[in-house]
Amino acid sequence: MKYLKGTIDVGLWYPSEVSLNLIDYSDSDFAGCKIDRKSTSGTCHLFGFSLISWHSKKQACVALSTTEAEYIVARSCCAQSLWIKQ
Repeated sequence: MKYLKGTIDVGLWYPSEVSLNLIDYSDSDFAGCKIDRKSTSGTCHLFGFSLISWHSKKQACVALSTTEAEYIVARSCCAQSLWIKQ
């Protein structure tokens, strides 16, 4: 609560002329880890032109193709996007 009281004047600023759409990007690095061959995935979410969320981590399972690695990160990106919209 102390932090919230001290940051009452801090917030996100959205200009009125900017379209406020949620834009999501995702990417993965297929088998980027040389030890266990797991891919690294990342997502970012923009509201208008403002970055509101990003995520990067090693995938929990080993993908057998670049398509599968991209599918795994796309699924994660969609789940995060739906959570943000709620």
